[in-house]
Amino acid sequence: MGKAMIAGLVLGVLGVATSGAASAYGSGGYEPEYAEVLAVQPVRDDHGTAREVCREVEVGRPGQIQDQHQIAGTLIGAVAGGLLGSQIGGGSGKKLAAVAGAVVGGYAGNKIQETMQARDTRAVTESRCDGALGAGYESVGYDVQYRLGQEVGWVRMDHDPGARIPVRNGRLQLTREESSSPW
Repeated sequence: MGKAMIAGLVLGVLGVATSGAASAYGSGGYEPEYAEVLAVQPVRDDHGTAREVCREVEVGRPGQIQDQHQIAGTLIGAVAGGLLGSQIGGGSGKKLAAVAGAVVGGYAGNKIQETMQARDTRAVTESRCDGALGAGYESVGYDVQYRLGQEVGWVRMDHDPGARIPVRNGRLQLTREESSSPW
């Protein structure tokens, strides 16, 4: 074999090796393994559904009234007023004072019992519910702004990618299954 033939063979092998290496890196450039994440915005949907929002509230309720007409207060007041009235005056004036004392005492006893019944309350806890529209949000995904080489773009992903997105064969790996698969 001549020197020219050996030199041609060596140059041919070098040419094939160089073209194979260039095609492996795609038109002579370097392909990045990750795209840089520039911004992430959560995307939520409320579905426009109505739902009930409930909370526990403490309220005062009137106590149970056993004597609605205040008869006990009226009777006790009348007896007390009559006894006090009978202590005043003498003769027929004493009887008149006892009757007047009974009437005034009965009225006063009635009003005292009425006031005491109105103040008799007990604290109870109740559930108060209000309708709310769209108060519950469901996460739909994440709008992600990224930079891949010189290109800046937006993509929607099913998860927050963090600081970077894996790239394989020039394509973003957008789901967790794709990004965690072996290269």
